[in-house]
Amino acid sequence: MRIVTWNINSVRLRLDMVLRLVDDYGPDVLCLQETKVIDDAFPQKELAARGYVHVHVRGMKSYNGVAILSRLPLSGTGGTLWCERQDCRHVQAELPGGIELHNFYIPAGGDIPDPDLNDKFRHKLRFLDELAAWGEALEDRAKPRILVGDLNIAPLENDVWSHRQLLGVISHTPVEVEKMDAMMRAGDWVDAVRHFLPPSEKLYTWWSYRSADWGLSDRGRRLDHIWVTPPLVPRLLGYTVLREARGWGPKPSDHVPVMVDIDI
Repeated sequence: MRIVTWNINSVRLRLDMVLRLVDDYGPDVLCLQETKVIDDAFPQKELAARGYVHVHVRGMKSYNGVAILSRLPLSGTGGTLWCERQDCRHVQAELPGGIELHNFYIPAGGDIPDPDLNDKFRHKLRFLDELAAWGEALEDRAKPRILVGDLNIAPLENDVWSHRQLLGVISHTPVEVEKMDAMMRAGDWVDAVRHFLPPSEKLYTWWSYRSADWGLSDRGRRLDHIWVTPPLVPRLLGYTVLREARGWGPKPSDHVPVMVDIDI
């Protein structure tokens, strides 16, 4: 099974890029974030024509939104509201083989890394705390689970272009990294990509629109993740970070797809 996560930053605006991805790389399961569309307007017809007939979406107009698109049957679909907000940041489903899949879009957190001065950052930290509590409460610890999404945190030193310069920048601050580590421990999550690529290697999945030549400057961050629980670790086959997608078309997403292949 090939599973892909991608913050598409408007699925209708970049539908041609989604179709290019599925045509060229054939994921069995595609998880999108920031779809920015209400459920009734989601482009299901075009994706069903490519074989993605199993769809679970939770969207809202212009903001946020998450989706699971699958060639494999989905069951047990749902989603949770976090921080008492109706903001469509989580969907879940069960894949064949009893694999539980969660797709998240964690809040970005704004620009000021102080929860007393920045409500967006306070929201992000609370969201991470709730995810840690959720992980602690998960039943059946032997159940195979996958967590994917734009988690909006680059936790390792080599997940950012400059650890020293970004320590005070939201997405790489020590408090965010500490809370992400707690969240990983709580759910027994394993970083599927870093399972193959050691922490000593640079790895990015996002490059800012503010950079006129993102490829040359290469000031990236790894904000997009795929995690698995221990039962799936021996079944991991490989990964791809599709860096070239950052240059697809005149208006690409600032994130690129992350893929992991799993033996099911």
